[in-house]
Amino acid sequence: MNISFEDFKKCEMRIGTVLVAEPVAGSEKLLRLEVDFGEYKRQILSGIAKYYKPENLVGKQMPFIVNLEPRNMMGLESQGMLIATGNGDEAVLLFPDKEIPAGSHIR
Repeated sequence: MNISFEDFKKCEMRIGTVLVAEPVAGSEKLLRLEVDFGEYKRQILSGIAKYYKPENLVGKQMPFIVNLEPRNMMGLESQGMLIATGNGDEAVLLFPDKEIPAGSHIR
């Protein structure tokens, strides 16, 4: 399905720095991330627990979509979405090739 460029521009994508990463109680898939976006911080839940240890994510910079409607999962509110890839059997995270300010826009 194709979308217009105007629709694509509605997605606000930013680089965030993970401050806290921890498993979500009762879930085998979800990690709870506290992410710094410079001007603000957000809680984001991501289904990457089978592929990444939380302690290995702290301090990492990654791309996120920050203007999605909040979504409740496992009793917690997710305030964005981690952008990653994978083939169904694994998740692969994306990282900037050098450190940049938290909250930098992805263009």
